[in-house]
Amino acid sequence: MSAPVKQAFHIEEIFPSIDCGRFAVKRIVGETVEVWADIYRDGHDVVAADLIWRREPESDWQRTAMIYHGNDRWVGSFVPEKTGRYSYAIEAWTDEFATWRHGFEQKRKANVATELDAMEGASLLTRALSGGQEATAKIARACETFLQSGKCEILLADDLKKAMAEGQERTDLTRSKPLTLVVDRPKARCSSWYEVVPRSQSPQPGQHGTWNDCINRLPDIQAMGFDVIYLTPIHPIGRTNRKGRNNSLKAGDGDPGSFYAIGSHEGGHDAIHPQLGSLNEFRRFVAACAAAGMEVALDFAIQCSPDHPWLKQHPKWFKRRPDGSMKYAENPPKKYEDIVNVDFESDDAEGLCRALRDVVLFWVSQGVKIFRVDNPHTKPFRFWEWLIKEVQARDPDVLFLSEAFTRPKVMKGLAKLGFTQSYTYFTWRTERWEIEQYVNELAGYPEREFFRPNFFVSTPDILPFHLQSGEPWMFKTRLALAATLSSNYGIYNGFELLEHEPIPGREEYFNSEKYELKSRDWDKPGNIKPYVTQINRIRRENPALQQTSAIRFLPVEDSSVIAYVKHSADQTNVVVTVIALTGGFREFWLPLGDVQVRLGHGDLKPVTALENLKSGPTSPVAYGGMRLWIDPIHDPVLIFRCLG
Repeated sequence: MSAPVKQAFHIEEIFPSIDCGRFAVKRIVGETVEVWADIYRDGHDVVAADLIWRREPESDWQRTAMIYHGNDRWVGSFVPEKTGRYSYAIEAWTDEFATWRHGFEQKRKANVATELDAMEGASLLTRALSGGQEATAKIARACETFLQSGKCEILLADDLKKAMAEGQERTDLTRSKPLTLVVDRPKARCSSWYEVVPRSQSPQPGQHGTWNDCINRLPDIQAMGFDVIYLTPIHPIGRTNRKGRNNSLKAGDGDPGSFYAIGSHEGGHDAIHPQLGSLNEFRRFVAACAAAGMEVALDFAIQCSPDHPWLKQHPKWFKRRPDGSMKYAENPPKKYEDIVNVDFESDDAEGLCRALRDVVLFWVSQGVKIFRVDNPHTKPFRFWEWLIKEVQARDPDVLFLSEAFTRPKVMKGLAKLGFTQSYTYFTWRTERWEIEQYVNELAGYPEREFFRPNFFVSTPDILPFHLQSGEPWMFKTRLALAATLSSNYGIYNGFELLEHEPIPGREEYFNSEKYELKSRDWDKPGNIKPYVTQINRIRRENPALQQTSAIRFLPVEDSSVIAYVKHSADQTNVVVTVIALTGGFREFWLPLGDVQVRLGHGDLKPVTALENLKSGPTSPVAYGGMRLWIDPIHDPVLIFRCLG
């Protein structure tokens, strides 16, 4: 048997860490990254540890001392100041001088310390050569003074201990496996999306919209308080097998086709539908959005019409059937005759991947920094991990939203691979217990470290059953739930007009905008635009609602009412939201006994009053709570700021 290899330190249970470091933890620029770990070794020597980090591709590590918390648990933190990918790790070593000092002081207390013990400490000073200039000078002076005077108090000075912690040799230095951190801009954590179909923005019925029409809509969207305008595909649409109204197999004269049948002789994924306007006009639209405080998000759908230029330029990129005919897209029993899928297993898969990356980079060069990716779970995971890294290496401010309504672990797997935000099952969570269970799952560890939910209340593909009655109170309830449970949420244009006509028995719109031009009166009587505006204003004014993880549900006895409290990072902003989930007048007790708020830089204090953020008045809290009532027909939502 060979002799065991020396390994002094064990560094375990590092937090945060996703799948033992396989995937990156996510944070926002300027947000504190707090790292915990168990660090221990054999024996009684004094342990020291640093948290180290660097931004890729920089080579120099920054470091900060970790603090002992108890039971071999250590903690350290740093604040990333730029977006991008980071590495972080933990270094541990034996602090020989601190170990000597502790032993020497114990001997002095027992009156057994000797001059030889002091000389052992002084000898450590002579080997301390790796610190900074100031620490090195301090150590040298202390060594010289001790040798001249022989006073051991010189070796016990606190400033010398600090200098030695920096300058002494670390002969048994142990470094943990490096972990990865992705630092995004604030929009990754908090955003309000408004989904627009550009071709339907014309005020003239039956007329194809243009970028000028889209620009004319901006003041209305801005006034409602949205900060991301998400555009369904803007590219040329194929004519082969073009779909008609309500997804009929044969298009009628003038039917525009599905905007997901991308590509024609007029261009592919890097082209704009000619009826929308030119690339220069698109740039003007992007600039107009920026001037209004909004960003453009583009739909990135990896699918092609049979007329897409790539079919002639790169025939190997597409799947064919055994008889040589084109293989159309399918999701049995559904079949999409107007769409063909690319083949990631083709002989030229590398060329296909580069072309798709270049499509994204092309739109980034036009000023687009957000992409909603259609059905990413139907494409290879390795492709997404590669593409997102490739794009963000060039511009770390680019964000990706995963539109994957599929199995939970697949949705979470895509988030781990790099997607900035993710669609969720919120659309189908209607009962209080399932909403609470689902949000607690997303806000818990480890999901909160990598999965940023985006709660869409509806999409062009999904008109959920609970909205199909068209009751205004239900639209308000779902809007408020999405906007206050999650810091990222979105609506599909027409939601504010209470559009709700379904295909009977299905969660789909009748006369779907996916297959025809829509003309709307955006000030239609009965709209809830003022309500949307109010909810977005409250979100904007309260940091507690601009994050998703710091949430706690309150035990209201009425199961038809859901209540929860959220707080900002410093806990100076604490917001309580109460929402009716069913119709009918409700009266109930809101328990607030252990809810606290921080006043300025002081200590946490119990909540003494609630300020109604919608109507204004302040009411005192008594006996640990407050009796409230909700009339959903009038307003199904109460939102309060907690006062101390």
